[in-house]
Amino acid sequence: MTPTLSVLIGLVMLLVAGDLIVRGAVNMALRLGVPALIVSLTIVAFGTSAPELLVSIDAVLRDAGGLALGNVVGSNVANILLVLGVPAVLARLSTGDPTTRQSYLVMLAVSLLFIAVCFFGPIRWPGALVLLAALTVLLTHQFRDARSHARGQRDDLPPDVEGVDPEMSWPRIVIFVVLGLIGLPLGAELLVNGAVQIASDFGVSDRVIGLTVIAIGTSLPELATTVVAALKRQADVAIGNVIGSNIFNLLGIIGVAALIGPIPVDPSFLSFDLWVMLGASVVLAPFVFGWRNLTRRWGALLLALYASYMVLVVAA
Repeated sequence: MTPTLSVLIGLVMLLVAGDLIVRGAVNMALRLGVPALIVSLTIVAFGTSAPELLVSIDAVLRDAGGLALGNVVGSNVANILLVLGVPAVLARLSTGDPTTRQSYLVMLAVSLLFIAVCFFGPIRWPGALVLLAALTVLLTHQFRDARSHARGQRDDLPPDVEGVDPEMSWPRIVIFVVLGLIGLPLGAELLVNGAVQIASDFGVSDRVIGLTVIAIGTSLPELATTVVAALKRQADVAIGNVIGSNIFNLLGIIGVAALIGPIPVDPSFLSFDLWVMLGASVVLAPFVFGWRNLTRRWGALLLALYASYMVLVVAA
């Protein structure tokens, strides 16, 4: 199997397996009596990030830590410039939800914390614990906030949780979970193997492969979700999806991966990529705070910025 084919098959397996495990686990949990709130804050949040997590862990185990860091940093840049740029071109997005503003400020703070951890050199277990502690604090706060909102809602309302299917049978649920658990590690192995081989064949670094091919590939679920939200005129859902994904990428994925093994920080990350990630986050401010609507023109500008970044990464 050629490295390119390995990468493509690995990406497809990750996307399909990630979707299967979310659907299977969500429906299993709800049928076992787990509250929809808990399912939404845990299984869905972790399940949708499973592809990035497995790729990063596999990369660390294969001494390709630059791939893990590139995957996360590149995914965060892609989530803002690409994942929001595409739907903005398709449909004008008007925002202004106070909750989105709060989450955005948290994302900026998390980005600064992550950059600080990177400047201490290779990310090892102490840095990992700092990131995971911050994630625990945020999840605890989110759980308490969501629970307080849920008290004011009627109990007979159907749970608004991604992947819920009241008609799904137990055999189908089990098949989904099993296939997801098998497909995720296999897909990650194929993807990382192919990516490392491509990097070797073309003489490029793990950083470049992580920031480009793998970052875009693992951002496809967020892109699909955001496009659907944009077409439904749910701008805050679209931006909230991106913000939540970026926060978990920095704290959860790198936090767990760094517990498995040290993640080296290439000087290029410190001098360029991390600041592009932070700059892309700052670019969101006018749209999050309602100073500007995310029109097609702004969407085209975001895509142009992303294309320029990709050119600079590959050309470096």
